[in-house]
Parts: sequence; structure tokens; C-alpha cells
Amino acid sequence: MLLQDAFLERAAEHPDAEALVCAGERLSYRDIDVRSDALAATFIERGVVRGDRVALFMDNSSAAVIAIYAILKAGAAMVPVNPLTKSEKLAFILEDAQAKAFVSDRHLRPVYALALKTYMPPVVIVSGADESDREWGAMDWSTATTSGVRPNVPTIDQDLAAIIYTSGSTGQPKGVMLTHLNMVSAARSVSGYLGLSAADRILCCLPLAFDYGLYQVLMALTVGACVVLERSFAFPAAVVRVMAQERVTVFPGVPTIFSILLGREGILDTHDCSHVRTITNTAASLPPVHIQRLKTRFPNARIFSMYGLTECKRVTYLPPEDLERRPTSVGRGMPNEEVYLVDPDGQRLPPGSVGELVVRGSHVMRGYWRRPDETAQRLKPGPYPGEMVLYSGDIFRMDEEGYLYFVGRSDDIIKSRGEKVSPKEVENVLYGMPAVLEAAVVGVDDEVLGQAVHAFVVVDAGAAVVERDVVRHCNEHLESYMVPKVVHIVSALPKTDTGKIRKTGLASLARERMKEAANGMAGIKQPLKEEREYIR
Repeated sequence: MLLQDAFLERAAEHPDAEALVCAGERLSYRDIDVRSDALAATFIERGVVRGDRVALFMDNSSAAVIAIYAILKAGAAMVPVNPLTKSEKLAFILEDAQAKAFVSDRHLRPVYALALKTYMPPVVIVSGADESDREWGAMDWSTATTSGVRPNVPTIDQDLAAIIYTSGSTGQPKGVMLTHLNMVSAARSVSGYLGLSAADRILCCLPLAFDYGLYQVLMALTVGACVVLERSFAFPAAVVRVMAQERVTVFPGVPTIFSILLGREGILDTHDCSHVRTITNTAASLPPVHIQRLKTRFPNARIFSMYGLTECKRVTYLPPEDLERRPTSVGRGMPNEEVYLVDPDGQRLPPGSVGELVVRGSHVMRGYWRRPDETAQRLKPGPYPGEMVLYSGDIFRMDEEGYLYFVGRSDDIIKSRGEKVSPKEVENVLYGMPAVLEAAVVGVDDEVLGQAVHAFVVVDAGAAVVERDVVRHCNEHLESYMVPKVVHIVSALPKTDTGKIRKTGLASLARERMKEAANGMAGIKQPLKEEREYIR
């Protein structure tokens, strides 16, 4: 089965059923089907062929959902890119993926116009395109989706459905290759244990470029449900109002979202959210106090704590009935997969041990796009001849009953707000600031974010640079979830005997300086506006 097949079945069975509510617009299954047919036909007419990559650089919108299904119908692979991405990284992704087509929103032109000077895909479609876009060959969205017959492309489930870029240890993002089989398998397993059905109305205020957000749409339209799609969670009161008005039944989020919501509990006092029956959380475990407050505020909701990674979408879930006994656990493996722990030599460990988590299943990625060496570090021979399994890079403790507890990462990648942050990528940006002589970036445990990004910098003695200047520079060159939450300006950084910066102990130092910062002595946090930027 292909990723779009279940949607096509639902559209044939119940064409008038409501599929999407977004920004005052209501689309039926027929609406999405017809418009995505037209866009798929446009892709084919413009030269997109089976296996080509189509980059999607858009805010959460009905157009983005239509484009997702159009790309699949054209036999291409979608490359969703976070609309917060800066032009340098966007250009890198377009060139690395060798994108054949590019779809975006006109209000993002200040970013994509610069990126397209570096790499120009043959096909460019812009929602709201004006004369300045058309001068360099861009096609307007309304023209591209006017009419067209669904193309018949002989795609099979081994073809790529998506390439999702995630941070890499080298400082450059790497593309996770996911086949139709990978994504169908993941969607079926997750929607199965959550018990999703056509009666559900699923709120999505997570970016569609974030696999957690993307799958809310894919799973909803697979089971015949309705997605209530919000551009972001930047305005919590507005999102809660929509949640109540649309009688949302499923509310997926990350700790940052729930923290903001619970910090403004007056919002929930004025709206009836009793119809919410399922709350899902991933990226980091919810603090026990937040779990209790969510139960109070959503008395009819079952809360699922989960763990996953882009390389296979989802790995584990904790059944709601186990939440009281194991509030810090991420549960056990989901249906149709096997998980186990290994020691540094790759030997399987028994329950009660601590080791690297290995994932075995049909949802495991094909590999990293054009990165054979990095693929070999993650995909290794499994227990049966000829198969490959995913070495997650995450260290877990498994109790005697098989429940998993996150311990840390085996590499230096930081997991913050559900996104992977490469310290090297942040450090490269810091070194781009003329006054910065040395830089080191580490992750520090954070109750809400999972890990918070901390930057240590040494600046030129003659430079009048303060922490805010460093944060401002990072905001100009990095997505907001990568911008250091705290900057520490220091006189020197510890070194190894060979002169390399030694990061060991910096996380502990950061925690000490945070205590000082609370007393106004050191460090500076980003303003609330920047904290909310990720959720935008």
C-alpha cells in the first residue's frame, strides 16, 4: 500500500466528509483529492518524474496539505522544510536533495529568493505569486491547481515517499530517506495504539515539516478523521478557542506547548475542552506535576507519553494506565516492531540493563540521503541474515518488565523542543560573528525542553559584545529552536593537551552559572518572544 492509498479510499467512500479545517477554510475529502490531482498533473506536465524530490517550504495551511498529496500522486518524494529555516540552510537542502520542484508561500520570499540564487529547481510554484515571482519563471498556486487529471505513476512501496532533513553531527543537515512502506507502517502502528477513528478531530499546531506534525495529517486522512490545522501555537488563547469550537478530540503536543498552556490556565477556564479524549506527548517526558495538571484540566483525556526519532517516526509509547506508576518512562515498543538494548560491542542486553536502543521494524528508514558513511553508523546488521536494524544513538535503561527510561545520547546531538540540534552547526554560526574567538555549544537538561542549548563563547578583549548581541546574531542565522537559550561569555574555554576545546564539564558549569543568572549575576535567557518563535 502507498502512503496516499488510504486517503484515496476514504475520499471515494465519503467524499463530502470534512477532512480539514484551517484558517476559516473547510475542505472535504473530495476538495483535497481534486485539487491535489490538479497539482500532481501540473508537476508531471512540468517534468517531475517518479523518484524526483519536491521541496515544500510552507506554513501550516490547506495548500501545504494539498501539496503533500499532490507530490505523492506524482510519484515524487516530499522534502518538507520548516518555514523558520534561514536562506543558507534552505539553499543547502535544495541543492543536496537536487530538488526538481519547489513549492512555497509568497510571504517567505525574503528567504527563498536568496536560496534560489544558489540553487534553482526547474519547477517553482508560489502561493500568491505576483509579477516579481513570475519574472523568474514561478507559477502561481491558483493556476497550478485549477484543473488536471490524476497521473498514473507506477509507484511501489519501496519508492521514497519523503526525505526529512534533521541535524547531523558534522554541522550540515542530513536527509532521512523514508519509503512508502516505512511511513505506512509507522502511521498504522501509531494510529492503531491511539485508537484513532473517523469520528476524531485532531488538532495540529505543530509544523508539518516536523514529522510529529506531518503524521497528524497523514494519520487523520488515513482513518477518515478531520484535521484542525493551526499555523502555530504562538497565540495559545486562539488555539484553545478553536479547540473548543471545533470540539477537538485529539491534542498532540510537546512539553513546551503544554508548559505554555498550563502557565496560562485562565485560558482553559473560559472554554469547554471536555471533548478531548486523547493527549499525546513526545520530545521529552512531561514533568509529573504537569501530568497531574493536564489530567485536571482535561478530565476525559487519556495521556500518552511517547518516544520517537525521525529515522523511524515512533518507537515507544506508555499506555495511559501506566502513567501513574511510571511517569518518567516512555513505555515499551509499539505494534509491529522490536526494540532492545545493546552494549558498546553490539551485544544484546537483558532487562534491567542500560545500553543503546536498537529498533527493528518495517518503519526504519532506508538511510541518509547521499550519506553512506553516516548511514553505516546507524543501520547495522540485525539478528537475521540480510536485515538491517536502527541503532538510535540514544541510551536507555530498561526495567525488568521491559519499560524504557531515557538516559542520554551517545553522540553530542542536542534534543531540544523535539528537534535535533547539531552543536557544530550552532558553533559555525557563532564563529561567523567577528568578535567571537572561541565557541562551544552543549545541551543542558531542561524540564520543559528536554535539553536546552547553552553556548560558551570567548570574545575579543577589545569588543563591546554582550550576551544579547550573540543571541541576536544567532537569531539572524539559525532557526529559533537552535538559538542558544543561554549564552555564557567566558574568558577562556578548557582545552585538551592537543589544544582542542574540551566540552566535558561544560554542562555542569552551565547549571552553576544558571543559578548565578537567577540572581542576576551571569548569563541571559532569550526573551519570551524568542521562546515562542519555535511554536509559531
